[in-house]
Amino acid sequence: MYSIRQKVDLTEGLQLVCHGGRMRLEGIQHRWERERGHASGKPLPPGRGTTRRRDVKDIGAVNNNFSWHAACKLYGIMKRTTFFWLSLLAFAAATSAQEDSLTEIRNTAHAYVRSLIPASAGETIITVAQLDNRLRLAPCAAKDLSAALPAGASLQARTTVGVSCAGPVAWRVFVPVNIESKIDVLVLAHAVNRDARLTAADVTVETRRTAGPGNAYLTKPTELAGRTVRRPLAAGTTLSVDMLAPDLIVRRGQEVTLLSAADTVEVRASGRAMSDGAAGARIQVQNLGSQRVVEGVVESADLVRVAR
Repeated sequence: MYSIRQKVDLTEGLQLVCHGGRMRLEGIQHRWERERGHASGKPLPPGRGTTRRRDVKDIGAVNNNFSWHAACKLYGIMKRTTFFWLSLLAFAAATSAQEDSLTEIRNTAHAYVRSLIPASAGETIITVAQLDNRLRLAPCAAKDLSAALPAGASLQARTTVGVSCAGPVAWRVFVPVNIESKIDVLVLAHAVNRDARLTAADVTVETRRTAGPGNAYLTKPTELAGRTVRRPLAAGTTLSVDMLAPDLIVRRGQEVTLLSAADTVEVRASGRAMSDGAAGARIQVQNLGSQRVVEGVVESADLVRVAR
């Protein structure tokens, strides 16, 4: 079997040119012109004799097993097939790069949420939602990615995390994140009414998979002290921190001591509470000496530390 190049050589320099599967023969045109010139009586160039015109059908006579038309057809198919595979490979490479970018965004969101959950919260399952593959973002190095909760938001069972790129082309996307915990929790042994005070006899300790971070739930009976139930609850309810209200230890209008500390210096002054407050709550207190209103944190039933 001859190669196409060998076929060209065997046809005395005839050049095969294939375009889109069709055949065009070149190289014999000058011979045809010489024959036409000789038949018309025009003089031939010096030193050249008459050349017999070859019929195009004779070209395939060199090897009857070879079809120029089939070769050209195959050549056209090969060109189109090569272009198809190159295009497919380019598309696959672009798609792979985009998928890697979206994966890096999801990993950044996952790592950020993990950093917000204390180790004492128990086993935590963080699930980051898949991003739309149609999302087109400028390339961003992993070191330029950062994550944060939206302003004013706190970590909940279903949270949205903003992932930003600080690269040459800045962008920001919001990624949905679902948080679950597998921890020991307090479960109500029976139904209770609003304002009820609970003790260890009212609850059992069970291992459950719960929505949200583990630190949102009560895990020990001792944590029931100083709290009352906010609303009626059914038996079997998993007790979360927000289901119970801490006792108010400071009442509005009550006189308290304002404490302001800087390094080793402490200043105390008399004040009047402007609202009720539980331990750890922030309330406003009026300084009875200067009449200024400041904000402080309730530390005990008669002491409020000025917030800095």
